[in-house]
Amino acid sequence: MPKSALLSVSDKTGLVPFARALVEQHGYRLLSTGGTAKLLESEGIPVTEVSDYTGFPEMMEGRVKTLHPKIHGGLLARRDKDEHMAAAAEHGIDMIDLVVVNLYPFEATVAKPDVSFELAIENIDIGGPSMLRSAAKNHASVSVVVDAADYDRVLAAMDDATALAELRRELALKVFQRTSSYDAAIASYLAKEVRGDEPDLGAISGIPAELDLQLPQTKVLRYGENPHQQAALYGSFFDCFEQLQGKELSYNNIIDITAATYLIGEYQKPTVAILKHTNPCGVASADNLVTAWEQAFATDQQAPFGGIIVANQTIDADLAAIIGKIFCEVIIAPEFTPAAREIFGKKKNLRLMTVKNSLPADSLREVRSVVGGLLMQDRDTMQDRPGDWKVVTKRQPTDAEMRAMVFGWNVVKHVKSNAIVYAGCERTLGVGAGQMSRVDSSKIAVWKAGEAGLSLDGSVVCSDAFFPFADGLIAAAEAGAVAAIQPGGSVRDEEVIAAADERDMAMIFTGKRHFKH
Repeated sequence: MPKSALLSVSDKTGLVPFARALVEQHGYRLLSTGGTAKLLESEGIPVTEVSDYTGFPEMMEGRVKTLHPKIHGGLLARRDKDEHMAAAAEHGIDMIDLVVVNLYPFEATVAKPDVSFELAIENIDIGGPSMLRSAAKNHASVSVVVDAADYDRVLAAMDDATALAELRRELALKVFQRTSSYDAAIASYLAKEVRGDEPDLGAISGIPAELDLQLPQTKVLRYGENPHQQAALYGSFFDCFEQLQGKELSYNNIIDITAATYLIGEYQKPTVAILKHTNPCGVASADNLVTAWEQAFATDQQAPFGGIIVANQTIDADLAAIIGKIFCEVIIAPEFTPAAREIFGKKKNLRLMTVKNSLPADSLREVRSVVGGLLMQDRDTMQDRPGDWKVVTKRQPTDAEMRAMVFGWNVVKHVKSNAIVYAGCERTLGVGAGQMSRVDSSKIAVWKAGEAGLSLDGSVVCSDAFFPFADGLIAAAEAGAVAAIQPGGSVRDEEVIAAADERDMAMIFTGKRHFKH
């Protein structure tokens, strides 16, 4: 008896040539339903309607058509068990050797604006997942295809029993991954419908009541943060970036690229940022990228070694020639001119990355592992509005001081806490990151500026959280800062304000902090 294949798909991409090859090259008998059967018939491909095979008509507007013992018996019967095969013969159940099913487009349906609840419910597939699961459970004997991209792989493996067996196991895994994500999408939609306008945390903030992370594995990495740690990349990272040249991206590269991309998004003018271990060590905006680079690099000429460079405009040959003098791991830009590509091309290991698309919606969330679970939060994308800030000192900041504070405030939110940034007009002068004491971070920032030969006279100091004592502000004033920007909120705010007034400093309270752990 010829082998049988059951084909029932919503997305009919590539189905006709695949079905024709099954019949003409491999001698399959085809079973099908509804629109799929009509398509095959119109293409002259012999096909038997499932209802003719089962002797039971489709009914209830197609809700019941493949939920039948002759279908699931043919999928689930173990070919190596005599009692299974005897039961199948007794009840006229033929074996089904291949199932091709993709599901009703539930996700696409509910993504449409103003979709009705009734339409959403009717796009919940029941028979499709049931057939997929039956076939996947019995993948030792049944091939199951849920993705049209696998058609050619199945055809190629049909004449090699060993290859087909290996492929069947892989395709079974793919089925359960797909049905899991499909059920999760339905559950998520129904959860929103059930909650309605109930004012709980999930309804207010968009944080899901249940977290499903069904992400495809994109790439197995050579290792994690260290060579003894295994690592892999999941999700759509490479839908957002394109690597033009260089070595494979490492775990640390990917983290740094993410941090650099988020930081550069803060700026509209031509801007260059240099990062090391996700911390910015130099950032500057100017009328052109070459000037921005010179000022960013001047902040710290040691840390950029082996670092990440990111620009928000096309990198041309002039800038490429300058950057090419130092060793760095990754350079990111919207584009590179052909001449710049030629210059960088001489450094075969240098990774060049372009940003292909706007960041996906899930980039607005951050997820971190903790003991026994995960933490999720909104990413710190808040756009601070200077009009909402409060000048708390007797002296008002000058226009130049205000521009420097706006610039530095956008940098400090991307520096690990405790974070201190000394800034001039649209450039960093010293950065102190990740210290246990805010005073220590300030000392490091002052020291780094000194090492770079930069004066802090007339600078502004930016702190990601409040100064808990006046000593931090006093130290900044002694280093040359004439203005300060911080969230405020310390029980000693009045002492800090008094210290600023005594030194004729201008100080702004933003009312918002930017911790980054």
